[in-house]
Amino acid sequence: MAVYDLEEQESIDNLKAWWGQYGRLLIAAVLAFVVGVAGVQFWRHHKEQKAIEAATAFIALEEAARAGDAKKSVELARKISVDFDGTTYSARGAVLAARASFDAGDAATAAELLRSAAASAKEEPVKALANLRLSAVLLDLGKYDEALAAVGSPPSEAFAALFADARGDIYVAQGKIVEAKSAYQAALDKLPKTNGWRNVVEIKRDALGGQ
Repeated sequence: MAVYDLEEQESIDNLKAWWGQYGRLLIAAVLAFVVGVAGVQFWRHHKEQKAIEAATAFIALEEAARAGDAKKSVELARKISVDFDGTTYSARGAVLAARASFDAGDAATAAELLRSAAASAKEEPVKALANLRLSAVLLDLGKYDEALAAVGSPPSEAFAALFADARGDIYVAQGKIVEAKSAYQAALDKLPKTNGWRNVVEIKRDALGGQ
């Protein structure tokens, strides 16, 4: 029994010595792990909460735009761009509010929102749509050079035909018939034979004397 007690005491002493040397390090490691797990969970919850808030704000914006309330649409779009910058809702909201503003006769605000959307959009279709609508609004304002710049370079080949067609419309407004024909032809060259939009582009080109 005495031998056992001595061995047990030696084990206890060894454990105390180990704890004295590594105890604080172990505690620090455990705390770091716990804090790390808590931090990840908090960040996930924070992101989920922000996503819900962004979606809720966007739904409110959609409702305002549908009701023709341009002022509220713009206010919500600007709030989303500040509070939820970097989310897909920011650019989408700006495009939506721009349409409401343009329909309400405020082309200048529409152009401002579309510029913001085109610059911040992370989704290729949204960026293309923002630039196409921006070119149309600027064309309506008579700002031809800016309109051409908006559709100068499509975000990908998938939008090349639409951008070329838009350039054709701008050249027509400027009275640049040769450039307009060339742009419409470029659009036709990119459009599949089965695409229904070809008929519209051909009509515009042929109205200018194109073959």
